[in-house]
Formats: sequence, structure tokens, C-alpha cells
Amino acid sequence: MSEQTTPRREIRLALPSKGRMAEEVIELLNKAGLHVYKPNPRQYRAVIPSLPNLTVLFQRSGDIITSVRDGSVDFGITGWDIFTERSAEHGAFVTLLQDLGFGHCTLNVIVPEAWTSILSMAQLAAWHAETARPLRVATKFPTLTEAFFQANGITNIQMISAEGTLEIAPTIGYADVIVDLVSTGTTLRDNRLKTIDDGVVLHSQACLVANRQALKQRPDVLAVARQLLEIIVAYLRAAENVSVFANIRGESPKSIAAKMFDKSVIGGLQGPTISQVITHSDESWYAVHLVVRKEQLGQAILELREIGGSGVVVSPVMYIFEEEPQAYQEMLAALED
Repeated sequence: MSEQTTPRREIRLALPSKGRMAEEVIELLNKAGLHVYKPNPRQYRAVIPSLPNLTVLFQRSGDIITSVRDGSVDFGITGWDIFTERSAEHGAFVTLLQDLGFGHCTLNVIVPEAWTSILSMAQLAAWHAETARPLRVATKFPTLTEAFFQANGITNIQMISAEGTLEIAPTIGYADVIVDLVSTGTTLRDNRLKTIDDGVVLHSQACLVANRQALKQRPDVLAVARQLLEIIVAYLRAAENVSVFANIRGESPKSIAAKMFDKSVIGGLQGPTISQVITHSDESWYAVHLVVRKEQLGQAILELREIGGSGVVVSPVMYIFEEEPQAYQEMLAALED
């Protein structure tokens, strides 16, 4: 019997098969403790030993959206740009995590560098109005592009579909402008192109999406969704923070905490953890433990020293688990819509 008539028991997660995003998603999962075991690099199947009931499949980023939409896979990680462009049937999907922290880029309106008088969408619209012909736009994202141009008052558009390199289109004359992904901007400069200041169609990074019906109809898929969210969210949250330990002389834990609460950074997530240090002298010392954001570490050290802290030790944090991930609650709410 075919898979269409036989219920599929296997739970599937689709990952990008090629490119930088493919490397970065494996790196994220491995660092989060969800090691992807793929003994043969030519294989398009793998496993995650810590999630034994989950099978990993490798597909092109665009195909991942189709597979999740059609239900041939249950979860997929791909770019938010591709997902937004190709997920016309939004009812088929649930977005579990929109921001996985890698694959950053923007989808931009791009014009020739020589168009020195066109710096905004309003100026582009004014120039186009004078041409009395359709604006020729080359892009791989026609749905997002058309909606963006219409929102900016440019409705007479000729979409030019292109699968190859877009940067050459204005130079050889088969398009007036292009709409394409930009990360560093180097390719644009090399081809004498520029972005328009307010021409950002979309901010994108890697996202985790799921098939709505699989989540609603299969408790085992819902359970895996919770595991993925628990671990990935806890890892991403921890990656932004460090664990700080210090010794502080004081009369009591309460008096030390009061000094810490007067500072801007060292209050901790819910508050510091303070415990007594057993010393060889009659002095009262306490060990303080708190978690601070990485970018606030320098300020935290200064504040600890200001209240008498010494012997400061800083360690990375692997996970920070909440009582229950907000992303999981949002997923449950989305399933009720």
C-alpha cells in the first residue's frame, strides 16, 4: 500500500541539504545537544540519538516548505524568506520558532548604483510614474515583492522570474530593478548596485515550522515538538548569558542582596543565589551566583567590585529552562485557531 493510504508512524524533521544554512543548522543542533548522526555524507537520512523516534531528512530549502505543507514531513527548518514566500496556505503550518539565530539576511529592493536620485521607494515610484510603462522587476520572491510594491504605490509591475544570478539583470537590460536577498552587500557593490533605504521587504533568518494537522492529530508529534522547543529555546536563551560567581563579605544574605538590588545589572534573572562560605576566620563571607547577559558582563564585574565582591569566576551557560517555554504555549494557542 502507498504512504497516502497507510498512516505514517515515522516522525520526520527536514533540514537543508546544502549551503551555509545546512552547516549552521547542524552546528546549532549539535551545540544544543541534539547531535545529528549521519555516518555517510551522501545519505539523505540521519537520526538524532537523543530523539530516537525522530528521523532527519535532508532536502532543498524550498522543498522543505512543500513537504511540511503536504504532511510528508512533520517539522522543517528553513529560511523565513522562503517560508513566507511559498506558504500561501498558511493554515497548513504552525510556526514554532521564527528566530533560530542564524541565516540572517534581508530581502531588498535593489537598483543600479548610477541612479543617484533614487534613494527611497517614493522616489522610485515617482520615476516609474514618468516612464508610462510597467516596472520590470526580476526576483525569486514574486509574492512578497508584488505585495511590497503595491503597498508602496507601485502597481504597474512586470514580474520577471529568474532562478539564476539576478545581479546582471539591470546591466543587460531585461529588468529595471531586482529584489533579492542581501547579507553583506559585497556582491551588490561588485556589480554596481545599491539597496534603497526604505526598500527592505523582509528581515529573515532560519525558522522552525511544523505541519498543523500532524500536531493536532498525533500526540507523538506534539510530544516531539515540545522536546524540540524545550531544548532549542533553553539553549538559545543560555547562549545570550553567562554564569557569574563571586565571594562577598557581609552581615547576612539579605544585606548583600539589598546592595545588589540597588545596582542595575547584578540582580540576576529572578534574584541572586547567596550561600554562606565556611571560613577559617570569624569573618562572614558569602558566595553569590547570578546569571547576566553577555553584553552586560563588564558592568556586572564593576558592580560586584563596588559592593566588595572578589574572586569573580565567569562560566558559560548551557541551558536556561523556563517553567514552560512561551513558544510551546504559543504553539498550543495556534492549534486552537
